[in-house]
Amino acid sequence: MSLADQIRPRVFSIGFQDLTTWSVAAQFSAEWNCPVEIIKPLGRILKRRSEAALKTLSPEAMVTLLTIRFDGSIEAREPIQIKDIKGKLFRVHPGDVVFSKIDVRNGSIGLAPDDIECMCVTSEFPAYSVKSDRALPEYVKLLFRTKAFTILLNSMISGASGRKRIQPSQLELAKVPIPSLHVQQEIVAHWKEAWQHQKSAEKAMIKLVIDLQSYLVRQTLSFKQVARSKVFLANYAEIQQWDAKAGRAAAFIAANPGFVRLGDFTEECSETVKPWEAPEKEWPIYGVNNKEGVFLSAHQRGAKFNAPYKKIEKDWFFHNPTRANVGSLGIVPKVPDDAITSPEYQVWRLKGGYLPGFMALLTRTDYFLALVAFNRVGGVKQRMYYANLAEIRLPMIKTEIQQKFAIKRQEILKRIWQANVMLMQRKKEIEKMILGNRSVEDF
Repeated sequence: MSLADQIRPRVFSIGFQDLTTWSVAAQFSAEWNCPVEIIKPLGRILKRRSEAALKTLSPEAMVTLLTIRFDGSIEAREPIQIKDIKGKLFRVHPGDVVFSKIDVRNGSIGLAPDDIECMCVTSEFPAYSVKSDRALPEYVKLLFRTKAFTILLNSMISGASGRKRIQPSQLELAKVPIPSLHVQQEIVAHWKEAWQHQKSAEKAMIKLVIDLQSYLVRQTLSFKQVARSKVFLANYAEIQQWDAKAGRAAAFIAANPGFVRLGDFTEECSETVKPWEAPEKEWPIYGVNNKEGVFLSAHQRGAKFNAPYKKIEKDWFFHNPTRANVGSLGIVPKVPDDAITSPEYQVWRLKGGYLPGFMALLTRTDYFLALVAFNRVGGVKQRMYYANLAEIRLPMIKTEIQQKFAIKRQEILKRIWQANVMLMQRKKEIEKMILGNRSVEDF
């Protein structure tokens, strides 16, 4: 029986007089297998922050609001002046616990990073400092990612459908395992070992991308001037349309006449499938973003589709036409034969000249993203369709050089895969430690 089934059985009974909230979820609570003395309310280790931003900052000050993802990661939004925000703002400091009242039940709770300046939140995102004499912020973060904690949160939901919230007072009363600092340190160390392996592999990939970036810039004349400078020269007769982007594209081609047209080595893949013709089939849908590249987004029954989707295969490429300039493009990994993606995405494949592994690396460089940026079309919401991508000019790289980069990339991808497997295993082990099902000394 799984942990979820143990905590939330399908059949149960409870007396009406024992109800506190009229909902099924509220009748369950996490079953911690720890000694009673270490089960304590979260409020014992957290201190609510209520530092109004305007107490220390002027209305003209630039602040950074935060986005809390369902996986607990916290990202910065675009800096904005305090006076342009309706409602009160509150300061957040590195290491603070921050959660979304509405989305905390989906996992939107985490620790504020230490590399974002002047962080602030609205009243919908309560913030807490962690009492350092009672808990480690890293342990608290691991606690938040356990399945038991998620189930516990879902038992606290109140409010109407669609706007259900968990209030700070409810979170503070949630009873969770708070072992000694020594045990917390052991658990955190167990996690960090695997986490550092993963980060090391990811840094190796970043370095490889930077190495390729440097190589490409050396092969290119006037790259910085054309791509970055506010002043550049372009032949009017060579400009496709009258705007700065087209001017940069023309100037780039003029400065590097020996470069090849990407479209001469690629072709668009526009084969579609009609999932509704197999209404009971679960179709694997793939998406793309600037963090993971191409990834499995969801499975969806054929009956729920109302438009044809595009077929994809291993070593093909596709991109989001509205976000390709920020890196939402990538190579298709090994996928099932029935893999599909959104009809809005631009799908293409190589037909010579460049190795797939090399092109996969090249598309991650700032060099390539700069070329994407000034080959887009449109006004306010600019796009890059396959036809625009085909007009990108690139240096023709010797096959042996491409192979070196492609082989190195594959080696690093293997390291990343191994690190991710290790991290997932550690996550399971840490869940057992926090639940009290296994002792720290067992690992």
